[in-house]
Amino acid sequence: MLKKIALSLSVATFGLVVPLLEINATHVFNPMWPGHARLHEVWQLGTNSMIALVCLWLAWRRADIRSAAALGLIVVLGFLAAFVLGPTYGGSMRHSDGSELTIAGVNAAVIVMVAAAAVLGLLWARPAAPRRLQ
Repeated sequence: MLKKIALSLSVATFGLVVPLLEINATHVFNPMWPGHARLHEVWQLGTNSMIALVCLWLAWRRADIRSAAALGLIVVLGFLAAFVLGPTYGGSMRHSDGSELTIAGVNAAVIVMVAAAAVLGLLWARPAAPRRLQ
């Protein structure tokens, strides 16, 4: 049960929290963003939310924590790769107004995603419990 809860909280970061934080004037409805960029933003939010739902289904209905964790890792590691590669394409965690939420000088979203990656990585790396034959 603890593994399912840990997985659920981890995938909630990209499946629920990020959409709640980005469906507003700083992202989806930002008039400074070209329409094409906003389309990609909504696509990413929708895709990630649907992947989170699949992760929850795998964990809670199929008892397949490892597959759920692997799917979640794809999303979280994709974010972290985009963050690390940001300087190569002009990406930044700063908002259009120059603000950035940091904790001890580190972007808060990066801290959350590193924590989610650690949890999902541990859940993925641990061997699955043997299944009972029916």
